[in-house]
Amino acid sequence: MRVSPDFSARERPPSLHRTRTVPCVRSYSSVKGFTRTAAILSAISLGALIPQAHVLAWAIRWLVMTMLFLVFLQTRLSRSALRRSHLVLLTTNIAFGFVGWGAGWLLGGRDVALATFFCGITPTAIAAPVIVSFLRGKVDYVVAAFLLTNITIAALMPLILPVVLGRATPEAFAQVSGTIGLVVFVPMGTAYLVRTLYPRAIEWPARLRNTSFGLWVTAIFLITANASDFIRAHADTPLQTLVKIAVASFAMCVASFATGRLIGGREFAREGSQSLGQKNTTFTIYLALAYTSPLVALGPTFYVVWHNVWNSWQLHRASRHEP
Repeated sequence: MRVSPDFSARERPPSLHRTRTVPCVRSYSSVKGFTRTAAILSAISLGALIPQAHVLAWAIRWLVMTMLFLVFLQTRLSRSALRRSHLVLLTTNIAFGFVGWGAGWLLGGRDVALATFFCGITPTAIAAPVIVSFLRGKVDYVVAAFLLTNITIAALMPLILPVVLGRATPEAFAQVSGTIGLVVFVPMGTAYLVRTLYPRAIEWPARLRNTSFGLWVTAIFLITANASDFIRAHADTPLQTLVKIAVASFAMCVASFATGRLIGGREFAREGSQSLGQKNTTFTIYLALAYTSPLVALGPTFYVVWHNVWNSWQLHRASRHEP
């Protein structure tokens, strides 16, 4: 998998010197540190204040597909990029979904269990390679983790979701398969076709600069508006349940970043931490909305806040050591 940020020769990490350069960082480069978190928190706040925007929730699917299309334009599959720790990360990622599911049942019942499940099972985030590049880490490691976890978990979801939802039927399997196929594999196939027919398409994300981030923030706004509308319509939802979902998602966030660091070892501690801790929450929020309820979707929605607060602190700390 030959993907690297568009560093200059002087700045490029030694491990990427012989890697074909693909401009996968510039699309986020002008939105840094706490500015990113401020934008996300603003989107969450506005979504909470404007629940009427829930009527546009249908657009979340297309926002996710567009973001994935831009990511897949910049990626190359190669066995040489995969390491043994990637398989451990993938296994842990899937296991955390079931661990969260079980712990959630003990903490607060079905809704908390499903909310924590979606936090744990979420694969590596689209933006994880970008954050690692800002932290001067090994981007190709995180790109490999992104592809492996997203493709594998997307392929397994039709088998896993009916089980945790309690609807293990052929109809549920077919429905989830259709959703996953549309949201993940259609953008992947389209990107491969476009890139094959027009190789310079790999430059599009760089030209679009902050488009992907803008799509992400828009999706978060709509997700929060949908959740806000649900909570207002179900005012009898106990506050205790909301607190339990928030606490459970926070615990999963801490466990994911810490465990990923251990899996990465000395060589890939930072990369492993980001690969397991920074999650593609928009994807699982969509699934939660499609197959459960906005209350359950609050799990990965809270996770968005937690992992971006940590990312912002890391970026702030890294910026203090830049020359």
